[in-house]
Amino acid sequence: MQFLKIFYDKTFLKFIIVGVINTIVGAGVMFALYNIFHFSYWVSSIMNYVTGSIVSFFLNKYFTFKSSSFSFKEVIYFIINIAVCFFIAYSLAKPFAVYLLSGYSVSVQENTAMFTGMVIFTGLNYLSQRFIVFSKIQL
Repeated sequence: MQFLKIFYDKTFLKFIIVGVINTIVGAGVMFALYNIFHFSYWVSSIMNYVTGSIVSFFLNKYFTFKSSSFSFKEVIYFIINIAVCFFIAYSLAKPFAVYLLSGYSVSVQENTAMFTGMVIFTGLNYLSQRFIVFSKIQL
């Protein structure tokens, strides 16, 4: 039980609140670009994270993890974190959705992949932001 308290505490709840805000902003951008403006899967999902990451950095830095100092290293860690989490999440999500939904249209497959990628990304991003990017002890 003590092990779970390391991951699920007040910080986790704040991260989820920030995540809801990021999701509304970023997913709105992503699905609008893909479904209304007909941008590609990759461009749409990347723009989700460019937009959401800017919001995320400031809200998580000051609200969630209460990191008051500014460091260029922290910004670099954050950018690398977002990029790595993004490519892992979306690289896993697309082949999974295509395989699972092989009888459906590309649009259904890619919308499902984008949603699945968001879920995978959120878990990876929380762990790395909490224990690496905004940790009091950085690598």
